[in-house]
Amino acid sequence: MKKRLSLAVTTALTAGALSFSALIAPVATAAESLFGTPEAEQPVTIGHRGAAGTAPENTVAAFKDGRAAGADFIESDVQLSADGVPFLFHDDTPARTTNVEEVFPGRENDPITSFTWAELQQLDAGSYFSEKFIGEKIPHFNDIARVATKNTGVFMEIKSPKNSPGVEKVVADALHNDPAWIKLVEAGKVEILSFDPTSNMKFAALAPEIPLQQLSSTVPDAATLALISTFADSVGTSYRTLDQAGVDRVKAAGLEIGVYTVNDIDAMEEAVAMGVERITGDYPIQFERYLDGVNPFPASRGLVITDSVNDAPGNDVQAENGEHVVVTNTGNAAVDVSGYYLRDVANNLLHIGEGYVIEPGASLQVFTGPGTNTADKFYNGKTSAILNNGGEALGFWTANHTLLDSFAN
Repeated sequence: MKKRLSLAVTTALTAGALSFSALIAPVATAAESLFGTPEAEQPVTIGHRGAAGTAPENTVAAFKDGRAAGADFIESDVQLSADGVPFLFHDDTPARTTNVEEVFPGRENDPITSFTWAELQQLDAGSYFSEKFIGEKIPHFNDIARVATKNTGVFMEIKSPKNSPGVEKVVADALHNDPAWIKLVEAGKVEILSFDPTSNMKFAALAPEIPLQQLSSTVPDAATLALISTFADSVGTSYRTLDQAGVDRVKAAGLEIGVYTVNDIDAMEEAVAMGVERITGDYPIQFERYLDGVNPFPASRGLVITDSVNDAPGNDVQAENGEHVVVTNTGNAAVDVSGYYLRDVANNLLHIGEGYVIEPGASLQVFTGPGTNTADKFYNGKTSAILNNGGEALGFWTANHTLLDSFAN
């Protein structure tokens, strides 16, 4: 079995609120907060798809955001183009995060791996996030190695390997032969991961010296973990499904454990308290600030997301009711939130209309569906639900795209 990474973490759980900002000065509890934790005691932080909460996912801009955050690693997803070029992209189709409908009408739902590298380079992968990122391209596999450093390495997921036959060898060859990748490997700053155990076993045979993580939506049983331990070093799972028994099973198998996709301080602290070593999230900049004892949202002016009603009784988009997000002003001054918006991890947006001011101590409910706008309620008039009933993660932004808060439930 391969040598395990040494990433032991000793820390404890804090009781807390629902958003980063509300946790800047946690109340005293029987357990210690991670706020201002000494570096040696901090969990390993991984920027999800670079830093998908603050820049368009899996772009060089997101990778640079993750590096600037001081994250230990930046994560991305590798697939092969129709002509065999390794590129970094998450989805199986280009519809969600590119302008494919403008460039290649009718191909929106074609497999992303059916596009040649030259075709992929014609797509804009940044403008969906905001106009600030117009012109961001789908990166080549090697682009992330050029951004990474000996301090901020690369977690690389082999994505949907059945759609990219031979991708394991392409990745292994690059790690063995490309100077930028070799430098990272020698610094211990590359790890490969996949949900597909067959792909992981193929890669382990090609590059047994590279740390390997088996992804799973839930922690497998002991027998499966014993098998995983023969080719992998760690298990990565959803923090929403993790419990102490799952952590204990992973550790008993001699494996380390990481969780995804953590976008809330409470969730990070709960995971670390159970013994989780690696935390993958969309907001590495905010996590690193918090861990270093710095206000993670210096521009918030007291505005925080205090609730997300994802699964309202009855129809989620019923008139005058239904799913909504609650924004509260915990500060001392009124804030004009005209044009501010909420963004979920799938890039669904809920906007706030003109003329809305939240007074100190007051809240504004921002609804997905239709209704009659009032001083404390704004309706987006959408006809379909967008909030995830199984748990939602949201960012709260100003009209000029400054992040004010993040929330998960």
